[in-house]
Amino acid sequence: MNHLLRHSLPWHGTSGPRRFRLPAGWACPLLAAAILTGCTSTIRTTDPPRTATEQFLLSKAAARAVEQLNVDALHSRVVYVDDEYFAASEAKFVLGELRAKMLDAGIQLVREREQAQIILEVRSGGVGIDRSDFLVGIPSIIVQAGGDTSSTQTPLATPELALLKNINQMGVASVAFVAYWADSGEIVDSSGPYIGRTMRDDWWIFGFGPRTVGNIPPTDPTDE
Repeated sequence: MNHLLRHSLPWHGTSGPRRFRLPAGWACPLLAAAILTGCTSTIRTTDPPRTATEQFLLSKAAARAVEQLNVDALHSRVVYVDDEYFAASEAKFVLGELRAKMLDAGIQLVREREQAQIILEVRSGGVGIDRSDFLVGIPSIIVQAGGDTSSTQTPLATPELALLKNINQMGVASVAFVAYWADSGEIVDSSGPYIGRTMRDDWWIFGFGPRTVGNIPPTDPTDE
């Protein structure tokens, strides 16, 4: 029975918006019905590729991780920051915060390894965003007019009908360092690893929302 149902349904794919081949002539009535019901669907639009929310999640998590590091032993020293072993893909969020902290602590940073008294190797267990979401209702369906998937016509997207919807995003950043004398390789100091976390939680109830809480702007503050 499941086999027959699977082959009788006109949509394709198992994740994301479903693609539905709409018979010719149905596109306009369906669009009009969607407009009359007052329903809308969400389209993700962002420039640059990462949304402002994603950038805040990463940058604030990086700041919270870096602020836990102790760099007092490097005060007044000439230091070169070596990020060769920083394996996380979103390195600049953490490295920028680390350099700012070191400068604020009275540490002189140099661009060339040969100019430094001390080499500071920075590393990370990971920097990224974990996301989870759920929907109680009917997801958006991409409608291809005329049933021809190779058509050049722009497909339509039916509205998402959400009785209850949640999108939860958590930013995580990990950082640690080891510092050693440039001439002898003897360890001067080490600190970490420390982890910084951020979050944003969006809720829609019966189509109304989002109600947003979190610890990044622009959200309503929440207890951590």
